[in-house]
Amino acid sequence: MATNPRQAPCFQEAPLVAQDVARGVTRLFFNQDSFALCEVPLPNGRRADMMALDAGGLITIVEIKVSRADLLGDCKWPDYLDYCDRFFWAVPARFDLSPFETDDFHPHLCGLIVADRYDAAVVREAALRKLAPARRKSETLRFARRAARRLVGDLDPALAGLSSPLG
Repeated sequence: MATNPRQAPCFQEAPLVAQDVARGVTRLFFNQDSFALCEVPLPNGRRADMMALDAGGLITIVEIKVSRADLLGDCKWPDYLDYCDRFFWAVPARFDLSPFETDDFHPHLCGLIVADRYDAAVVREAALRKLAPARRKSETLRFARRAARRLVGDLDPALAGLSSPLG
């Protein structure tokens, strides 16, 4: 089957290590009956590296960091918190985890995952901060429509870049 030219594989432009972390996180979530999409635009103009939906309807956002400079330069991550029930950082093995213990990265709130291309492990669980029902409904609908749109693009690449006739 031909690949959708507009919808590149997850993190195709990112370093290989970021792709590996995303794959490991995807496998971790799959084993927990949770399913993730990568590079998900949010209504506030930000883009989550990964967003997952579990069987109970909980929404998790994961921000992947593969270098200390990338982590320390990230000031936008708090903007994701209004769109998820749980927030995790995901990093490769041998990443220095000490910054995640500082107040700047809210260890009481944010979870931490260490991953490679084969698997991932939760080092610290994320605090559960349940979304308001109206926000949950809108985010779940956006998630479902984005997943379906990606599948439509796989079936017919000519439709991938088009807006639907009804909006």
